[in-house]
Amino acid sequence: MAVILVVDDEPLQRDILKTILDDEGYETYTASSGEEGLRVLEGIRPDVILTDLKMEGMDGIEFIESLPGEPFKPSVIVMTAYGTISSAVEAIKKGAFDYLAKPVDKDVLLITVKRAVERVELLKENLQLQKALFDRFKIEGIIGHSRKMVEAVETMKKVSSSTVTVLILGESGTGKELAARAIHYNSPRRTKPFTAVNCAAIPETLIESELFGYEPGAFTGATSRSIGLFEATNNGTIFLDEIGDLPALTQSKILRILQDREIRRLGSRDSFKVNVRILAATNKDLEKEILNRNFREDLYYRLKVITIELPPLRERKEDIPELVNFFVRKYNQEFGKRVKDIEESALTLLREYHWPGNIRQLESVIERAILMCDSSHIGPMDIKGELRFFQGKDMLDFDIPDEGINIEELEKDLLKKAMQKANGVASKAARLLGMSYKTFWYRWEKLNPGSPKKDTLP
Repeated sequence: MAVILVVDDEPLQRDILKTILDDEGYETYTASSGEEGLRVLEGIRPDVILTDLKMEGMDGIEFIESLPGEPFKPSVIVMTAYGTISSAVEAIKKGAFDYLAKPVDKDVLLITVKRAVERVELLKENLQLQKALFDRFKIEGIIGHSRKMVEAVETMKKVSSSTVTVLILGESGTGKELAARAIHYNSPRRTKPFTAVNCAAIPETLIESELFGYEPGAFTGATSRSIGLFEATNNGTIFLDEIGDLPALTQSKILRILQDREIRRLGSRDSFKVNVRILAATNKDLEKEILNRNFREDLYYRLKVITIELPPLRERKEDIPELVNFFVRKYNQEFGKRVKDIEESALTLLREYHWPGNIRQLESVIERAILMCDSSHIGPMDIKGELRFFQGKDMLDFDIPDEGINIEELEKDLLKKAMQKANGVASKAARLLGMSYKTFWYRWEKLNPGSPKKDTLP
């Protein structure tokens, strides 16, 4: 039950309030002055404080201003005589939650206290969610003890407390967005917005309106003002993923933001300041893109004030056991399973694999293995089907293009080809891919949502 502190220099008033609140199940403490109230606060952390406004010595306003603010201030309800309600309004401006006019009505008191408690509970829940979020993205919690990962983490630690622009390089699936979030949530901006934008996923005709917003009449269909992602992220961090795919005109506008910290909505003549930290990432060779006139050289040097390179998984295979254990715990919890660990023979297979999809692909393999595993250990047969897609000689000779590949789309295409070759017989298609029937159907339904169910296929 909520804890309440009553501060009032009238003994009778204190006793009445304590009796009413105790009868409702609240844990109630009292103090006869503002000074005593502060001393009581050294031993308890109340959810709600009821304080008289007019008291000898420290009055209610001074008491409110002296309240400790960590981790958050309790909800304060001031009590005041009818003739001093203007002072109660002043107290609200100073941070009080509400006020009650004397003599205090019991029903009004209980309703107001209940609302104040609900407000505190929301604040506590928000703090817990924030703490969980911050803990999730602790830089110290980033998995990996390989030399290249240790170097990347050390750089992330150093840049987190600054506002410097950071360029994160790495292949698809290496965790570039995770690194960006870790930098943000370990920075002074941690309580402000974090916005991730996949520049390659937004059509060229829409990207400027998405990033910068627009005014009415800026283009056909623009009937009202819309703020862009930069404006919505003011005082926070914006992560521009796949920045190498930005069109030339948008690149010039990003450069202006980096230089002048100003943006202009589409259709407007006026610019305005924004305070947004920019983190960017790409899997492209931007220096090569500059030579091919696809990327601005001046923007490149503005972005790469600090560069963090995330190694591909094939270059940090010593981190695989730790990553696997993390994903086993994660998906045990998500699926309600009790898989203890992975057999050494299965771990050997994972170490020997070349991981074109990097950590994202490893996570997908462990996720499916946990879901399909019928024992307490992941064995070779639980993952062989997952790895077989790329184990043939042709696949090992396959050259990954500069823009990367989409593992899920490739898997989806292979599943469809297997079904075609098997004339729609799912069990035969599963055998062609070296997978169990159960695993095949899990993958088919996940990658082909809305497809016919098992019992409607041959």
